Amino acid sequence: MRIFVTGASGWIGSAVVPELVDAGHRVVGLARSGTSAAALTAAGAEVVRGTVDDLDLLRDSAAASDGVIHLAFKHDIAFTGDFQGAAEADRRAVDVFGEALAGTGRPLVIASGVVGLAPGRVATERDRPTVDGSPVSVRSATAQAALDLASRGVRSSVVRLSPTCHGEGDHGFMATLVAIARAKGVSGHVGDGGNRWPAVHRLDAARLFHLAVEKAPAGSVLHGVAEEGVAIRDVAEVIGRHLGVPVVSVPPEAAPEHFTWLSGFLGTDVPVSGALTRELLGWAPTRPGLLADLEAGHYFRAPAPTGA
Repeated sequence: MRIFVTGASGWIGSAVVPELVDAGHRVVGLARSGTSAAALTAAGAEVVRGTVDDLDLLRDSAAASDGVIHLAFKHDIAFTGDFQGAAEADRRAVDVFGEALAGTGRPLVIASGVVGLAPGRVATERDRPTVDGSPVSVRSATAQAALDLASRGVRSSVVRLSPTCHGEGDHGFMATLVAIARAKGVSGHVGDGGNRWPAVHRLDAARLFHLAVEKAPAGSVLHGVAEEGVAIRDVAEVIGRHLGVPVVSVPPEAAPEHFTWLSGFLGTDVPVSGALTRELLGWAPTRPGLLADLEAGHYFRAPAPTGA
């Protein structure tokens, strides 16, 4: 298959591309910079230069492909005050892909998230998020729009990723927690730390996108979840041990000051099941779990000196 991938040089995309290439697929990756283009070429992909705002380019690239994996999201503006703008750009891209692929039966796989699906219980692939007009729910509406494309002859599916997609080189939530603990001199969790986060290794997530583009039925909701829920207290204890700092409980009212932008996520309890995804696609995660990945030590390596 000729597969067009957006976000191809990002954290998940940079694992998806070699996964697809190794399986014999022809990958065309969207790159917005020379550095990204070089990385894609080195991984064995063809390159299309542009951004997710280049809608004509997206349309033409999708139409010329046997399938699309859409991973790009404007995280740079989403987490600096304009999540609404990032979510709206994402929706425009998905709508364009729908136009290009309508009536073809070709696959469109997009990335989404699991946070907020079913507060107070274990969420499954059957759960649907509330769409209430809030900035975060705009992205949920986009995922639903992608699923609705099944009625227009697109083999669409949505991969809801765990909030923690971990692995060596991760600069996301876990790396942020380590940086906060190093700066504060304590490894903290909110309250008793018993709240749980689902997790998946990025290489297992890449395998799931590979399976989805090859064989996910139209309208499938898939969960990129290898571990249903890892207690944040356990995460804090591993971080504290590796950094040699105390593990402390941070009261909920003090969390915004201690954890800054991460505080809104860190105290949530969001256990999620991926059992239906495994049954549907035969997906079997094999990489280390979150705590084992933390224990491996790569999250704790000191940053390289300036100029190194």
